[in-house]
Amino acid sequence: MTETKPIYIVSGLPRSGTSMMMKMLEAGGLEIVTDNIRTADDDNQQGYYEFERVKQLKEGDSAWMGEAQGKVVKVISALLEHLPAGYEYKIVFMEREMMEVLASQRKMLERRGKPGNPAEDGKFAELYGKHLAKVKAWLGSQPKMDVLFVRYNEMLKAPAEYAAKVAAFLSAPLNVQAMADVPQDQFYRQRT
Repeated sequence: MTETKPIYIVSGLPRSGTSMMMKMLEAGGLEIVTDNIRTADDDNQQGYYEFERVKQLKEGDSAWMGEAQGKVVKVISALLEHLPAGYEYKIVFMEREMMEVLASQRKMLERRGKPGNPAEDGKFAELYGKHLAKVKAWLGSQPKMDVLFVRYNEMLKAPAEYAAKVAAFLSAPLNVQAMADVPQDQFYRQRT
């Protein structure tokens, strides 16, 4: 019988610190599932750590998941429910102050020539809040999904403490110091 390993997932809303956590886990020694199609830019200067096939999970493209065992892959919160059964998942779920998420998204859209409207933040905050409540309730009902919620804002204040928490949660032999060295104040730009 082949030994199965958990698939490590980094999730959360877009602009919630998922790329930073991916970089931390890579620095800690985990193998990352990425295709490097989306490269670093002004919005994510350390890279996005995305794998395009993740976007096809909702269409049922999960043939690659077996190869992801023992590795870490980024899956945004809206796609978690499409993860296939039959695997064990350890999910690091990034949470960030909602107004910072929205400001960061707006800034990214501005750089791409699609300015957002700050007046709509309240509407989006409510929609995202409902989405997160639904996702958390669903995660709580999944028997093969262990979840650690990590507050982005708190982690930036105490990176060593949170790196140790993440390493303990994943039960993986990670270089905690290398992980703790990743969060840098210069990359924390949209603050409330």
